[in-house]
Amino acid sequence: MAKLVHLTRTVFRCLKHPSSFTFQLKSRSSSFYFLNTYFTKPWNYSANPRISFTSCSYSSVTEELQSPTTIDYRSVLPEEKYHMLANSTIHDLLEKLEEYGDSVEIDGFDVDYGNEVLTLKFGNLGTYVINKQTPNRQIWMSSPLSGPSRFDWDQNAQAWIYRRTKGNLIKVLETELEQLCAKSINLSSA
Repeated sequence: MAKLVHLTRTVFRCLKHPSSFTFQLKSRSSSFYFLNTYFTKPWNYSANPRISFTSCSYSSVTEELQSPTTIDYRSVLPEEKYHMLANSTIHDLLEKLEEYGDSVEIDGFDVDYGNEVLTLKFGNLGTYVINKQTPNRQIWMSSPLSGPSRFDWDQNAQAWIYRRTKGNLIKVLETELEQLCAKSINLSSA
């Protein structure tokens, strides 16, 4: 009975999202045959060589639903422009965060930049790591509040945007730093 329940859940999850599931019937290739055989005789489904399941699991379906569409940013954002935008953003952040550090009193506050990695330490409150990810044309941020995020350059918004949440890198940092330090900060270039 447990095999039938597991098979039923798997099939319905995968049929709901067919792009993440394929099955092949090596003989009698009708869906009716598959459903009839494996829902009326559940004890046989795992041993039957006529069916092969590929790439279907709850985690793969869930990941596919949560993941944004894959885009080849090498063709959208040339590497030279990416480096110019990312370096400018990170250097601006470095300057503003150093100024911010002088205005807040937090034990262990430290800003460091080396090897294209910006590290912002807040002592026991946590650490931010912001770095370039050239192959993906992204800026990655690890936050003690929101976890990891991958920001892509949005030409229309003229900002680094996390496609999953539509969050703007600068706005996310401003909001989180205000939460951590109880003091507002303006990281915008203007």
